[in-house]
Amino acid sequence: MSQSPDTTRILPDDAEHAVLVGRVFDPDDHGPSVVAHRGDRLVDVTHLAPTVAELFERPDLLDVVRSAAGRRSWATSEVLANTVSRSGTGPRLLAPIDLQVIKAAGVTFARSMIERVIEERAAGDPHRAEAVRARIDGAIGGAISGVRPGSPEAERVKQILIAEGLWSQYLEVGIGPDPEIFSKAPVLSAVGPGASIGVLARSTWNNPEPEVVLAVTSTGRIVGATLGNDVNLRDFEGRSALLLTEAKDNNGSCALGPFVRLFDSTFDLDVVRELVVDLAVRGEDGFVLREHSSMSEMSRGLEDLVRHTIGPHHQYPDGFVLFTGTLFAPTQDRDAPGMGFTHHLGDVVEISTPRLGRLINTVTTAEDAPEWTFGIRDLWANLLQRGLLQAASPSLPARAAR
Repeated sequence: MSQSPDTTRILPDDAEHAVLVGRVFDPDDHGPSVVAHRGDRLVDVTHLAPTVAELFERPDLLDVVRSAAGRRSWATSEVLANTVSRSGTGPRLLAPIDLQVIKAAGVTFARSMIERVIEERAAGDPHRAEAVRARIDGAIGGAISGVRPGSPEAERVKQILIAEGLWSQYLEVGIGPDPEIFSKAPVLSAVGPGASIGVLARSTWNNPEPEVVLAVTSTGRIVGATLGNDVNLRDFEGRSALLLTEAKDNNGSCALGPFVRLFDSTFDLDVVRELVVDLAVRGEDGFVLREHSSMSEMSRGLEDLVRHTIGPHHQYPDGFVLFTGTLFAPTQDRDAPGMGFTHHLGDVVEISTPRLGRLINTVTTAEDAPEWTFGIRDLWANLLQRGLLQAASPSLPARAAR
């Protein structure tokens, strides 16, 4: 990495009480190991579940992560140091998921979404913006952030916005009955903490999107959460929503980590609903940006987003992770007045919240980011070579192919 960020706070503040699952790449094995964090050690449990996806399906998930005997272990401090230095000479953290499909929900913070459209349509005129806002407030009782998507109140807001010439496809998925759920990145393509994150070289307006990411099993059970960066090219998506894939899916454009924190008696979905996610961007030019977003301001429920992703309409045999959306819309000027924020090469991006830890990455171009070469066939070949596929859990039922 081009700078030296603080690595002592990568773990959650209460890591000694947290149930954490991750993946470690050991150069000696040429592949990933599933690990559980226990005190000052990362314990290898790959012999019990060769993939994180399989581990999450186990009925004894918490017991395995907390206390099952490991094949070996590494000092947590050593792995974290290697992760940030990217020296390539020792074990380091990878993204904490593997075979799960990577999904994302967009436009889940209605208040900021509506405000952005109002400001855009009002062409900077605060008097006109205030009049539009007052009409919206009249329809929903003075609480823009309280609009429940798909409700009669949301429909009234929609009609007001249409009459004002403010309606857009983003508002449709923001307060309409159906959320935006899209595939963010291919299986195994996510990068972990310490890795480079990529934006296309020809993009001139781009930004991080700090988010809480849910880990969900094949049955739709939410088992934990982690942090994510849904790296976005605003110029591409702004030109056309049909460019969403090109804006969202490039080398290094999806970062996850540092660990998945599993739900237990001290950390559950109610805690996730109240998390505040902090963002810090530090440039080599001395530029510093700090923002935060509160999960409590989401307009859609987390369980509702999961239900729209998995159900009779769509299944995920290996489970999935779901980016839940971001409130962050960077407007702080960086290069010139009125130009807003965009990344520079070498930016260090830190996404953090005390209960999930800190995800640290450095910005480069997607073209210069390390190529994604380790796919599903490579994973299977590596696990076979290491004799780890023979240990698949007998407690998991066989499933028919179709």
